[in-house]
Amino acid sequence: MRIRIDGSDLPGRRAGAEADALRLGNVHVGVQRKAEVVELVPADAATATWCFEVSSREIDGMLDVGGPWVHGRPGARFLYLSWGAVTEDGFAMFRRAKLMFTDIPTELLRAAHEGSGTLVCRVGLTDAAGGPLSARVRPPGVAWTVE
Repeated sequence: MRIRIDGSDLPGRRAGAEADALRLGNVHVGVQRKAEVVELVPADAATATWCFEVSSREIDGMLDVGGPWVHGRPGARFLYLSWGAVTEDGFAMFRRAKLMFTDIPTELLRAAHEGSGTLVCRVGLTDAAGGPLSARVRPPGVAWTVE
């Protein structure tokens, strides 16, 4: 199953002390693959897009997803968008956003599983306080479609 995450409204694009700190701290966001955060995008980019494949299978009439991008136990699977500072020593993660597969309407997940298109997630990456989005992201903060 193909997945695309389209992130918008990155927090480093805003005016103010929080955005300045993100830019000065060289903060980036990426998608987590196993324990590694990859495809890093600066916090002040206009947008962020990540594309990857996950496995999907039907077990006892229920869809389950897996692979290196997927975290969590069956029935509670999710994807991570991870925030951190890029330094000469690497990536120092300080916050993560969780995109839950259980928040995807069943008909959309099934359509993507059956090959009807790419499962697309649209998410604004700034929280209500103006910082990097974190914790579980629930609709309407995240919108899923198949395209």
